[in-house]
Parts: sequence; C-alpha cells; structure tokens
Amino acid sequence: MNKKIKTEAVDHLFQAILTLENIDDCYTFFEDVCTVNELLSLSQRYEVAKMLREEKTYLEIAAATGASTATISRVNRSLNYGNDGYDMVFNRIKKAEGNPE
Repeated sequence: MNKKIKTEAVDHLFQAILTLENIDDCYTFFEDVCTVNELLSLSQRYEVAKMLREEKTYLEIAAATGASTATISRVNRSLNYGNDGYDMVFNRIKKAEGNPE
C-alpha cells in the first residue's frame, strides 16, 4: 500500500464508497465527487486493464477505448508491478458471476 495516499481523508472517502449499494448509488455519488472527465478516465483505465488481461494488443485497446499508448503502458505497469488491485476485483467479479478461476 502506498503510504503517500494512506490518509484519514482517503479512509473517509473509501468508507463512503463502501456504503454504496448499487450502480445507481454509484452514479449519484461519483457524479458529485468526480468531474465527467475524471470518471471517464477511471473507467477507461479499468477497461484497458480488462483488455490487457484478455491479452489484447495495445493497438486493439487503443482503438476500442481511445486510450493513449502512454495510458495503456501505465495500466500495464500497474498490472505487472502494482498492488494486484485490478486482479483482486477481476477475480471477485468472476466469482460473483459464478466463474471461479
């Protein structure tokens, strides 16, 4: 865990996020918390990570998401050297959908 982001304020934000119960709650909250561009950037990175895990090429990902190769590379670096957060979520989604690894 990155100690630079571990603050009381970030803890409060994450506690707030954990209270969200459905997608409509997420839209309501995140539309207030984020700008449209921030939310689209976050969702783009998530889609890039999914496609990288599906072994799509940078060109395929860029064409499908509009992400720059710099963004794709940054996400790839997180997948390979980060805290495994993306994989944790991907695995939980698969399990919730009845597709255990």
